[in-house]
Amino acid sequence: MAGILRRRNLSVSLATSLEQAGLKVKPAEFIVFAVVGTTLAGLATLMLTNPFLAVVVCIASPLAVRVLLQVLSGRRRGRFADQLDETLQLLAGGLRAGHSLLRAIDAAADESEAPTSEEFTRIINETRLGRDLGEALEDASARMRSLDFSWVAQAIAIHREVGGNLADVLDQVGHTIRERNQVRGQVKALSAEGKISALILMALPFALSGILLVISPGYMNPMFEHPLGLIMMVVSAVLLILGGLWLKKVVSFSF
Repeated sequence: MAGILRRRNLSVSLATSLEQAGLKVKPAEFIVFAVVGTTLAGLATLMLTNPFLAVVVCIASPLAVRVLLQVLSGRRRGRFADQLDETLQLLAGGLRAGHSLLRAIDAAADESEAPTSEEFTRIINETRLGRDLGEALEDASARMRSLDFSWVAQAIAIHREVGGNLADVLDQVGHTIRERNQVRGQVKALSAEGKISALILMALPFALSGILLVISPGYMNPMFEHPLGLIMMVVSAVLLILGGLWLKKVVSFSF
């Protein structure tokens, strides 16, 4: 039973990751694609180089897939954040036109681009199935990891309890979000140099290795054939990963 529950939790977690990345693929299909891709990459590396690198590729491929999902999820969340200001304007305009909140959300879903349209459509469908609107909005903010949209959900929840002019409240929230986005843009501009330096430092070992392989194909053979060379490569890879994580932490800001 515990094994079944673990597999079920894994499937749910993978389905959530795929959904956040915007990939309309079933978890089972994605696993098949990942396994086939890893196998083909390992076989190709084995035929072109040596067994050690083939093993490294087979180990690194699932990690690369996970990183890819995280990158796609981050880009989707970024697009959602960029669209939020315009989305709030659509909601406020719909409310001022006399529409109900659900109708305004539905209209915003029709007029917005993905991922806002997808998230708002899901919110509407969930409320039609009987779910509370506040819970659907909070879940959407959790899926998109958006503090700004969490404010919107809280503002709507408070309005449903105490009343008031929701359109004006959304305008005020939108103004606050625009100011935060301006500060965020300034921070990104100031940290861009550090991020570029980090990327260059991360790519430099691979670039030098590629140049050496082209200029002198046999120059790096001892690194792949001698046990000490393999150990040095593994240690270098670990240090490179740790250094990359540290650099990412240094140049990343949250506020």
